[in-house]
Amino acid sequence: MSDLAPQQAPAGWYPDPSNPGVSRYWDGMAWTDHVHGGAIPAAELKAEPGTGWNTPWIWLIILLPIIPALLSLFVPWRDAFNFDYSADDPMAMNRGMLGLYLSPAYLLSVSLGWVIFGLNVFFAYRDYAQLRAMGVPRPFHWAWQFLSPVYAIGRSVVVIRRTGRGAAPLLVVGTTIVLSLVIGGVLVAVVFSDMSDMMIDIVRSSSTSP
Repeated sequence: MSDLAPQQAPAGWYPDPSNPGVSRYWDGMAWTDHVHGGAIPAAELKAEPGTGWNTPWIWLIILLPIIPALLSLFVPWRDAFNFDYSADDPMAMNRGMLGLYLSPAYLLSVSLGWVIFGLNVFFAYRDYAQLRAMGVPRPFHWAWQFLSPVYAIGRSVVVIRRTGRGAAPLLVVGTTIVLSLVIGGVLVAVVFSDMSDMMIDIVRSSSTSP
């Protein structure tokens, strides 16, 4: 039966050549024994029943960015507003910012963030390749990882459409986004608090200066 379908056709459901009233699954090489009671348009790609969706790469893509986000909580952001207004040294206004940029937590958070970004592009490529090897037709393209977290979301949506399973990564992505928003809110609150203290110090310094 395999000679009745184009050899280059991607895996998916197609009208059964021997019975146009049903659809049969083409695995990319030959027809399988899996049939569907109704005709399925060729554009609606479906994976063979039981096709896997889980890979270690998608979990690395989702979870690794949490590390630099958590490290940012230990960055001494208040140093950026730690000015000595009574000092005659004109560089005193810059020492706090310099201390912030040279702090181990800041350097580690930024450098690790870029390393993880690069690794996740590679992990997305591996995830895409493994999904195809497992029989998922036309997975979400790995290049979308450059716009993270677009890849993890799109990948999950496409996998669910193709296999009917694989919602767990989408739920975890949502959780990490909420966690990132919470971390961002904490940092914004800290920065605004330190800015308020700085403004108070400026007013006090101006009122006591001759």
